Amino acid sequence: MPVTLSYPGVYIEEIPSGVRTITGVATSITAFIGRALMGPIDSDPDGPLVINSYGDFERAFGALDANYPMGYAVRDFYLNGGAQAVIVRLYESDGVSLANAAIAIPNLPLVAASAGKWGNNLRARIDINVAPFSPDLVDVAASLGPTLTPADLFNLTVCEMVSGTQETFLNLTVKESPRRVDRVLAASSNFVRVASTLTLPATTVPAASGDAPAGKTVWDQDASSTGVVTAGQASDGAKLLDSNYLGNSDAKTGMYALLKVDLFNLLCIPPDTRAGNTSVAVNVAAMAFCVDRRALLIVDAPEDWATANGITNNNAGLTELGLFGVPARNAAVFFPRVIESDPARQGQLDTFVPCGIVAGVMARTDTQRGVWKAPAGLDASLNGVQGLATVLTDAENGMLNPIGVNCLRNFPLSGPVVWGSRTLRGSDLLADDYKYIPVRRLALYIEESLFRGTQWVVFEPNDNPLWAQIRLNVGAFMQNLFRQGAFQGKTPTDAYFVKCDSETTTQNDIDLGIVNIVVGFAPLKPAEFVVIQLQQMAGQIQT
Repeated sequence: MPVTLSYPGVYIEEIPSGVRTITGVATSITAFIGRALMGPIDSDPDGPLVINSYGDFERAFGALDANYPMGYAVRDFYLNGGAQAVIVRLYESDGVSLANAAIAIPNLPLVAASAGKWGNNLRARIDINVAPFSPDLVDVAASLGPTLTPADLFNLTVCEMVSGTQETFLNLTVKESPRRVDRVLAASSNFVRVASTLTLPATTVPAASGDAPAGKTVWDQDASSTGVVTAGQASDGAKLLDSNYLGNSDAKTGMYALLKVDLFNLLCIPPDTRAGNTSVAVNVAAMAFCVDRRALLIVDAPEDWATANGITNNNAGLTELGLFGVPARNAAVFFPRVIESDPARQGQLDTFVPCGIVAGVMARTDTQRGVWKAPAGLDASLNGVQGLATVLTDAENGMLNPIGVNCLRNFPLSGPVVWGSRTLRGSDLLADDYKYIPVRRLALYIEESLFRGTQWVVFEPNDNPLWAQIRLNVGAFMQNLFRQGAFQGKTPTDAYFVKCDSETTTQNDIDLGIVNIVVGFAPLKPAEFVVIQLQQMAGQIQT
C-alpha cells in the first residue's frame, strides 16, 4: 500500500503481476580456436572477437591462408548456414622475432595491431597542416579543447598494401583531447596502435618531411623500409603447442579466453596444420570445458581414420580419441574428412576437417526446425564440399553408427550430407540418456535458459508465493517449447512437468536458504531406422 495515507480520497497503487518471462538463449553460437594471419590474440584485451559473417573474419583475421586451417573452418561454417561465431586466435612466439611490425615515424612510433608478418605490409602517411590555417581548422581545434591550436592536429592514413585496404583518421593529436591518437587508434583501427615507447599526452607533434601539397607537410613511411623494420622482425610465430590451446583459466588464455564471452554453444578446434590432428590432451580439456559452459565439442576424425574396419577393430579408433565417461555426452565425432577446393591455391582440391561444416549445418537446422531436430538427414547437406575422403557403404556405416561415430555420406541427387547424430556416449552398449545429439543439445538449451531466467529468484522470500511464481514462469517457458513441437506427448502433462512446492523444498532446505525446482521433459528422439513391412494381399477365396 502507499507509504502515507494523509488525505481522504482515492489512492492508486500498481501491483506486480509476478510474470517474469524466461527467454530462450541462442543455440548455435560457435567458438573457433586456432592460428590466424592477423587479429587480436587470446591474451589481448580485445580478444576473443565475436563476428557475424565471414567478411567480419577476413577484416579482423585476414584472408584464407593455406597455413591456417581455422580460416577454412570459419568459411565452411558460414557457407553452411552459420550466424554468429567467436574467434580465439592463438599465437606461439618463435623466440627470435618481434611479434608486431613497427613503423618508425618521428614522435609517433606505431606498431601493427596484432602479431604476424602481415604488419610488414603496412604503410602510414601523416598529413600536417602548416600556417596559414583555414577558419574551419581553427574552429575544429577550438572545439576539441581550449589549449589546442590547428598546428597540434594531423591526419593519419594507414594502408595494408597487399589487399589495398585503407584507414583514415582526421584531426588527431598527441595532446590531451577527445582525438588523442592512442585512444582513437585503440578504438577504431584494425591495423595499428601507438607504440608503448611513446608516453601520451605529449607536446611534440609527429615530425614532417618529404614532398607535400601546398599548405601541408607529409611523413610517409612503411613497415618494411630499410632501417625501420627488417624482413623477419615481425613473425607469424611457430606452430602451436598443446600449452597454447590449454592456456590458463585464471589468466583467461588459450581456450579459457572464451570465459570472456557471455555464451557459446558449439566448440571447434581445427588442427594447427591441414594434415594434422588436434591432440588428445586438448580435446579432453576442451570437452571438460564444454561441460562447464553447457556447450557441445565437435570432434574431427583423426587423419589416419581411413576405413570402418580400422576404427572398429578392438575400438582402436575411439580409444585413441581419449574421450570417455559422462562428459562425453558433450562431444560428438564426425567421419570422414571432406574434399574442397582451396581458393588460396587456385582452386586445387584438398582435404579439410569437417567441424566448421557440421557446426554450420547445426546452426541451419536450429533456424529451420529447432534445436530438438537432429542435424542430419537429406536436408543436412554439406555446402561447398566436392567429395569425401572416404566413401562409406551402408554396411560400413552400420559398423560405425552403433559405436557413436557420425558418418558423412554421399547420396545420388542429394550429394554429401550428415548421416549420423550421436554423441560420444551414443554407443548402443552404453544405453545413455544422452545418446543423441538433439536430446543433449535440447537439455543444454533448457538448462542455460532456466539458469539465466531464474536469477531473479535469488534472495526472494522462500515460501509458497515464490514457488507459485516459479511454477508459473518456468511452466510458461516449457509450454512454449511444447507448442513448438520440442517434446513428445499429445498434452502438456505428457510432455513436461515443473515442480516447486513443499515436497521439493522442505523446511530444512528453507532454513539453509535453498529452493529446489524440478523440471522434467520428454524429448523427441530421431528416427534412425525406418522399417517398411511389405505384404501381398491374398485374393479373396469364395467358400
